[in-house]
Amino acid sequence: MLRLAVTGAGGFLGWHVRVLLRALGWPEPTVVTRADLADPAAVAAKVAGVDRVLHVAGVNRGEPADVAAGNVQLAAQLVEGLRRAATPPGSLVFANSVQAGNGTPYGDSKATAASLLADTGLPFDDVLLPNLYGEHGRPYYNSAVATFCRVLAEGGQPEVHADRQLDLVHVTDAAARLAGVPAGGSWDPAMPPLRVGVRDLAGRLAAMADTYRTGEIPPLRDRHEVRLFNTYRSHCFPAHYPIALPRRADARGELVETVKAHGGAGQTFCSSTRPGVTRGEHFHLAKVERFVVLRGSAEISLRRVGDTEVLRFPVRGDEPVVIDMPTMWVHKLVNTGADELLTLFWTNELFDPDRPDTWPEPVEETSTAPVAVGA
Repeated sequence: MLRLAVTGAGGFLGWHVRVLLRALGWPEPTVVTRADLADPAAVAAKVAGVDRVLHVAGVNRGEPADVAAGNVQLAAQLVEGLRRAATPPGSLVFANSVQAGNGTPYGDSKATAASLLADTGLPFDDVLLPNLYGEHGRPYYNSAVATFCRVLAEGGQPEVHADRQLDLVHVTDAAARLAGVPAGGSWDPAMPPLRVGVRDLAGRLAAMADTYRTGEIPPLRDRHEVRLFNTYRSHCFPAHYPIALPRRADARGELVETVKAHGGAGQTFCSSTRPGVTRGEHFHLAKVERFVVLRGSAEISLRRVGDTEVLRFPVRGDEPVVIDMPTMWVHKLVNTGADELLTLFWTNELFDPDRPDTWPEPVEETSTAPVAVGA
């Protein structure tokens, strides 16, 4: 386990770094805020003696002059603080861009920032990141994926004005690469990209949204399709839930269509839960998980990792609905009735005890400090 300090910890990539570290049980990283960066003594105190400093803070959008000045200034402020640290950190990692040095204000400012950071004399890892996508990305800011997902979640259709090829990397893979987390879970620090055209990307996401509108699961044939689907679902939650299930009844009784998956692996579990008993209290980084209460009454509670607000869904077996657990949200199910609870659980992958993608954490955690994505 490494002790890390992170700039830009509240942004899209920074939040995913923190979620990954939390899953692995690493120490909570020291957060270096933008206010800290303006004070070299504050930076020096926070980075002293840590194993690795991740410089994730940056300016991606805005007036060209502001973008250029912002990225250089943030790096220069960090450098000044690093030089004042009583005990130098073990290494410095920069979340750079494949656009570095491409002649644009953004690209040239990232290249200049890298040069400033390299001059600290610390062991330096200049990581050139391509386009990142993932859960809770900011639409019209972080990536085309986030924009398309938000438009689709709101019932619209993405507009593609110019088609080009993109290399997309899931943000958790990038977080693992920056933090030095070895392969072994649902992440891959080698950052395998999805190469896709913008028009094709919009079509893929639109097809997922169309299938999922009634709760049916679209084809999830590889890890990028799973992660694109999870990204889309993050823009649907919580407004699109619960999803009512189709029911068929005749003289014999009732039939409820709980899962309609269009190809791909999956596993179904069915459990009984005694009154007052809780199941869950964990989160997933990649797994798609569905809860359907078939008998009894329950409350499903969820909290996004790093946040404090808890969302609650009361559910009953006589009116079965779907609640799909969004990735990186801690969740639990509590039997709130006087009788035994019967619940169906479905996941998109077979359970692997060596790689369960199940990370324990209580839903009710009042001590958790809020982390705003995109801050």
